[in-house]
Amino acid sequence: MNIEKIPVNQPQNGDTCLVGLSGGVDSSLTAILLKERGCKVICVTMSVWKNDLPLESSKTGIRTSCYGPDEHIDIEQCEIFCKEQGFEYHVIDCGSTYKEHVLEYYKSTYRKGLTPNPCIMCNPYVKFGALLEGADKMGLSYDYFCTGHYAALVRPKKPLNEVYESMESVQNDTRKAFSSNISDSVYLHPVMIDGAFDKTKDQGYFLYRVPSKIFEKVRFPLSAMKKTEVVAMAKAHNLVSADRTESQDFIPSEYLDVLFSDKPSVPGDIVEFGTGKKLGEHRGIEHYTIGQRKGLGIAMNHPVYVQALDAEKNQVVLGENDDLLQDSITIADCVWAGNYVPQKPFKAYVKIRFASKPAMAVITPICLGEDASYTIQFEKPVRAVAPGQSAVIYMDSMILGGGIIQ
Repeated sequence: MNIEKIPVNQPQNGDTCLVGLSGGVDSSLTAILLKERGCKVICVTMSVWKNDLPLESSKTGIRTSCYGPDEHIDIEQCEIFCKEQGFEYHVIDCGSTYKEHVLEYYKSTYRKGLTPNPCIMCNPYVKFGALLEGADKMGLSYDYFCTGHYAALVRPKKPLNEVYESMESVQNDTRKAFSSNISDSVYLHPVMIDGAFDKTKDQGYFLYRVPSKIFEKVRFPLSAMKKTEVVAMAKAHNLVSADRTESQDFIPSEYLDVLFSDKPSVPGDIVEFGTGKKLGEHRGIEHYTIGQRKGLGIAMNHPVYVQALDAEKNQVVLGENDDLLQDSITIADCVWAGNYVPQKPFKAYVKIRFASKPAMAVITPICLGEDASYTIQFEKPVRAVAPGQSAVIYMDSMILGGGIIQ
């Protein structure tokens, strides 16, 4: 596929840029680079903590997770940073949206025996949803919304229907192969460093559910930079955030029991894959994930992993490594770039989790319409597929879309 990057449309001198500021090194340097480019910078931080869980604030003065009572640490540091740089700064309350589309989604998904991905839901509903809606309500006018994500944006030189039709066909009849909704919008492009995937910072995976129309006014100034370069540049600018430890978790593991305390966990059986033999008892399926090996409370003479979570039987199923291999999956609740819905099989690369390598597969529609679903048949088996996670589809350095693994 012949694609065209959009560096010519990056913010320029005189443009007004709304920057999503978290207090971390990525967003802080983004704001600095835009200022040096001659842009007017307005910084906004989303506030999601509603003080509705009995959690303790950090005693170290360092925020360790995305959600928690120590949110004020980031906000205070953002205020100091913006005052030093002369940036207009606003905090926007996104707590209600976050609770509905991230917290409640997270809990209900685990309780169904599925594995949620809170970042993937936070992006369309909160970071690129409620935050921008809040900015609009405040009357903030801007040319671009910029964040510190490691992702890029492209615009195909061909219409999207021709892009799909140029893919290797898996059927002889390609007539009416795809829907007629053609868009020439802006699409996600995974981060490429020296001509190859930057597997450590392909944040396009987490952004696939953000509608293409939103990206028309979004820019990622760090898209061509390595993390080491960002940190080095931040240190050269004497940014406090350059020495900060990045938040790694959605919520600290020690707080999970509090998060799930609204309903009692229901213990059940841990069973062996294939035989159904009882191996022990679990404390509630919401405490386990596919592929998990540690913390199972089971003594075996060989390594075992969580192979499945059966919500109907309230069972945690354990298997050996080979039991985690799977050659096909089904996805639903799909989002497609440009809202261009494929209606015939096509070949593409698929990632079943953020850290996985893209695997070649054939994507085939099962049914179309409002409840559309697709099968993904891999050329080689993939390991530890987790229902509830996202399968994201790539073709020639463009993210075509994806869906929730069923």
